[in-house]
Amino acid sequence: MRKLGIARFEVLGLESDRDLIRSLAKRLTRNDLEAAQIRHEVSRKIADEPSKKGGILAALRRSPLVRIDLEINRSKETGRKVDL
Repeated sequence: MRKLGIARFEVLGLESDRDLIRSLAKRLTRNDLEAAQIRHEVSRKIADEPSKKGGILAALRRSPLVRIDLEINRSKETGRKVDL
């Protein structure tokens, strides 16, 4: 385990959080993209930093529709006459 960079350590917490902490530790040991995202999110939450401005804009820029040329046209019909 040491060759993989995995260390054993003890934490104190609520009994009800035992499974949560274990599953979090298990996911982090994978050291893949998901683990990096989890680390980032947990670190951000623990740091108590306010959310940075531009989060919505950044999400929109990551959209798969960013470079697609869409032509959205709305019908110019006025509708129909109805006697009330």
